Amino acid sequence: MRKFLSGNEAFAEGVRLARPQVISAYPITPQTTVVEALATMVEEDSLACEYLHVESEHTALAAAMGASATGARTFTATSSQGLLYMAECLTYASGGRFPIVMMNANRALALPWNIYGDQRDSLSLLDHGWIQVYAENNQEALDLALMAYAVAEDERVSLPVMVNVDGFALTHTYESVEVPEAQAADAFLPPYRTANRFDFGHPVSIGYSAGPEFNRYYQYWHHRDMLAAETVVEEVEARFAATCGRRYPGLVDAYRCGDADLVLVTLGSAAGIARDVADELRAAGTRAGVLRIRYLRPVPGRQLAEALAGVAAVGVLEKDISFGGDGGAVFSTVLAACARRGVARPALNFIGGLGGADISRDQVRACFADLERLAAGQGEAGRVVFLGIDDEEGGLR
Repeated sequence: MRKFLSGNEAFAEGVRLARPQVISAYPITPQTTVVEALATMVEEDSLACEYLHVESEHTALAAAMGASATGARTFTATSSQGLLYMAECLTYASGGRFPIVMMNANRALALPWNIYGDQRDSLSLLDHGWIQVYAENNQEALDLALMAYAVAEDERVSLPVMVNVDGFALTHTYESVEVPEAQAADAFLPPYRTANRFDFGHPVSIGYSAGPEFNRYYQYWHHRDMLAAETVVEEVEARFAATCGRRYPGLVDAYRCGDADLVLVTLGSAAGIARDVADELRAAGTRAGVLRIRYLRPVPGRQLAEALAGVAAVGVLEKDISFGGDGGAVFSTVLAACARRGVARPALNFIGGLGGADISRDQVRACFADLERLAAGQGEAGRVVFLGIDDEEGGLR
């Protein structure tokens, strides 16, 4: 069924189709209308679940962990400072191997106070043990709500998944989306079953301590199973295509990268305008491509290295900054993944969209122009360029 939905409404439809048994909710802009829509579904009996309106984001994730520990499929959502307030619980959820799905509406962090969308919130928490995936549009957001459960609950993974949806650019923007029929969703995602739960007949310990002798094994297994998610994502997306009719490309989405001289790497909703500009440049004779990262955890290292191995220059466009570091979190991740696999290409880091600022077509054209100069030996590799800042501080080493 085709509907005209905001990104938040679309995601709520995906959650409804996943049939969670417990939802723990605390509203925060721009996530609020997700949990509002789900509350309405529960009230109207189109979604049968226990809906908990808790007193804080910290409690929202704590309640989700408790519900998951009883063997229930659970959902929660947050944004920005709310995600940071949850930070203590994030490692408990991932270390406890609870396959919770959480939607994060990407939003700038304070201070200055700002309700608009950049990606500093989720990117600051990459190492907290959650799978992280970034939607480009409302259709993908809806579909990821379903696919995230299939990935999280696979026994080879058994880890929580954070689905990131750009604040306002997607959460409050309306698009036409295809909502799967309930029968197709049920065929794709069966009821949740797990051995990682309280069982009075077969008692197990959940939330235990592990000292130096054993702790390293748990961290190793966590890392191993995060890496296993790559194969699981591919299998899940193949099943989703077979049951719901839409196909997704795995951890990355490469656009016109096969013969590209210049490639701009990005994630989330910025990929659309980047592809449009790449098409313009192609028409003018410049071989430009766009590589959209869908999953940033696990890191798609092999795919990044393969896509970028033959290019003349690489740009990474991201909506965050690691203060005092060598650029943003995505830039560092891309360069490290490529270097580990013997791929080192001249690269620039473009920081844009901070505090919800628009990334314009002209700015993306300027990014490609900088890459073209770099490829011709006329630029300085490794620069961090802040889009929209015109003074001499706009391009930093």
